[in-house]
Amino acid sequence: MKILVADDSRVMRQIVVRTLRQAGYDDVDIVEAEDGADCLAKVGTESPDLVLSDWNMPNMLGIDCLRALRAQGSSVPFGFVTSEGSPEMRDEAAAAGALFLIAKPFTADTFRDALDPVLA
Repeated sequence: MKILVADDSRVMRQIVVRTLRQAGYDDVDIVEAEDGADCLAKVGTESPDLVLSDWNMPNMLGIDCLRALRAQGSSVPFGFVTSEGSPEMRDEAAAAGALFLIAKPFTADTFRDALDPVLA
């Protein structure tokens, strides 16, 4: 099992990885991407089982990365971990093909609730 974590903040990537571990995902391989463009490239080279992406990043927004992946025919499971979670953003994410949007602050339970159905 491999999860790609995309966030322009190194500290936030570390927090997401730590929360994944706390949620019981100890045995997954983690690949990190520093923005949407890096994420898009790494989905092609790393073949992750799940992408966890921030929304607002330089070079390419998370939502634009998701749209580009879907336009390329990729069906990789994709979810957002972001500081905003307005109903409009949730609708936009779902319309683009995201399976969930986890708004910060989050807990290990939040991650389990969102990821268990996807990774089962």
